[in-house]
Amino acid sequence: MYQNLKGRGVSMHIYSIEHGRRLVKAARNCIELSLIDMHFNKAIITDTLSEFERPHGVFVTLKHYPTMELRGCIGFPRAIGPLREALVEAAAAAAFEDPRFVSVSTKEIGELLVEISILSSPVAVSGNERARLNAINVPGDGLMIEYGHYSGLLLPIVAVEQKWGKRRFLEETCRKAGLNENYWTQQNVKLYKFETQVFAEESPDGNVIEENY
Repeated sequence: MYQNLKGRGVSMHIYSIEHGRRLVKAARNCIELSLIDMHFNKAIITDTLSEFERPHGVFVTLKHYPTMELRGCIGFPRAIGPLREALVEAAAAAAFEDPRFVSVSTKEIGELLVEISILSSPVAVSGNERARLNAINVPGDGLMIEYGHYSGLLLPIVAVEQKWGKRRFLEETCRKAGLNENYWTQQNVKLYKFETQVFAEESPDGNVIEENY
C-alpha cells in the first residue's frame, strides 16, 4: 500500500490516487452525514477505511466552486492516531468549527470542493537566519512555528498559490501564529517544516486528482 516516504522537492508520495479518492469521499461523507445528525456514529465511515491505520497529521480544506474561495480549513499538524480517524475529525471540524466562517449548510454542500492534505512528520529547522532560509524548500515544504502559547501553520500549497518566496512564507507563518513577522529568525522560536500529499476534487463530489506543486 505504501510507497517510501521520500520527498521529491514538491510533494511526498505515499498513497495511490485510488486511496486518495477513497479518503476524499470519506471526508465528504462525514460532512454530509453530520448535516443530517451532528452526533452520527463516525465508525460508519472509519470502519470502511481499515487499511488507513498508519498515523499522520491531516488537514481538510473546503473551497467554494467555482470561485475557489476558502470556506474552511482545519486539521492536525501532528499525528493524533490512525489517519482514518483523524480524517473524519478534521472533515467535521473544517465544515463546522472553523472560527473564521459560519457552519456549512445543507444548501451549499453541493457547491463545495473537498481537499485533503496528508502531512509528513514535522522536522525541526534550527540555526541562524541564513541556515533556516537554506533549510526550507519553496515549493515543497509547509511551515509550522511555535513560541510559548503561540503557534501557526501554513500548508505548502499556500506559498505556491500566493507566489511567495521563502522569506515571505516564513513571515506569513509568523503572522498566522499572531507573532511579529521576523520572529522566525530567533533561535528560541521553534520552527518546523513538513511535506504533504494532497488530493482534491475537481468539481463538487466529482473526480479526484492528486495535486502536484
